[in-house]
Amino acid sequence: MAAALLTSDQVVLTNVPRVTDTRLMGEIITRLGGAASGEGEVRIDASGARSSEVPDELGRRMRATILLLGALIGRFRKARLPRPGGDDIGARRVEQHLRGLRQMGARIEETETELVAEAPRLRGARIVFDLPTVTGTENILLAAVLAEGRTEIFNAAREPHVQDLCSLLGKMGARIEGIGTERLVVDGVRELGGAEHSVVPDYLEAGTYAIAVAAAGGELRLECSRPEDLNIVLLKLEQAGAHVESGEGWFRVGRRRDSPIKPTDMSTWPYPGFPTDLQAQYMAFMTQAEGETVISEYVHENRFQHVNQLARMGASISVEGRLHAFVHGPCRLQGTELAVPDIRSGAALVIAALCAEGESVLRHAWHVARGYEDLAGKLASVGARIENVTAESDSSAGSRTYE
Repeated sequence: MAAALLTSDQVVLTNVPRVTDTRLMGEIITRLGGAASGEGEVRIDASGARSSEVPDELGRRMRATILLLGALIGRFRKARLPRPGGDDIGARRVEQHLRGLRQMGARIEETETELVAEAPRLRGARIVFDLPTVTGTENILLAAVLAEGRTEIFNAAREPHVQDLCSLLGKMGARIEGIGTERLVVDGVRELGGAEHSVVPDYLEAGTYAIAVAAAGGELRLECSRPEDLNIVLLKLEQAGAHVESGEGWFRVGRRRDSPIKPTDMSTWPYPGFPTDLQAQYMAFMTQAEGETVISEYVHENRFQHVNQLARMGASISVEGRLHAFVHGPCRLQGTELAVPDIRSGAALVIAALCAEGESVLRHAWHVARGYEDLAGKLASVGARIENVTAESDSSAGSRTYE
């Protein structure tokens, strides 16, 4: 959606998830002077966009706002946006974004509350990331496609959604080589045109459902999701005792409820490693394993916020520093009232609630709605007793879950 700001022609996106963050991005584009309409199929016409300033009250509500920096610099050669909001999972550094854009000729001022950039002339540059960064790679791509000359990005992120952005930009007329590798080469063009593009299925959503069925028992076939995007996740589920089979564009995960779950250690790592965005869900799964599991988080330093909530349900988890968690199972989880701290923790608590005895009530479930389209409805359709409710004392939706 941010890439659509780079052209005055219409961009049509299909398979767009109906989640809070996509609606928010559409609202931001509209406030900038463009037009974004539709759900599922989103039509974006940025020909009327004139402003390069993202409204504070919208920009602070999600992390993806940072992607507008590269897009606005590419389109208008200037940008002002608030420091991005979103989940509090630790310092997700933007200095790699800023350093790369500065190497391309941008002047950027930082304050505690905003980023102000100006780039009368963007030139290609050789940019090296010390660590792969998804949004950093995407930001440089968005700026580079209309810059003068060649931009080389080393240690680029390779996640499926980074590759998908490259695919869309290519349809719009961008010249990008090395897609899916650690080195991306972008030769700038004078202008981009419109395009129609089907957004790649969300492998993190598919991975969440795969872990859920492995934890709670049963069998699910997940269609329209590429199993190769989840190779490490599916391997870990197999090692833990689940049955996995796959074909082109689909995979199946199953486990009998009475079959034991084996403790299986896991470490998060940039793609193609185990995604940090599935770590919380995997930890909920491992509370049901027979023995000790070591879970190591090497991507974000504050991504164990779900531990306290799982402990309220009866999970036995100890955390060592900010990198390692030790899960001692199997745990007999009890349903209780919980507070969702972030998107992925919310998904993990839903999985734990499916495994628990009795009823669980999840407050602040709006976090989950930011990243999952109709999570409750999809789970209910395959046998979970789960519903969205709104408590009179809490205007945010809650998820009520039963075993």
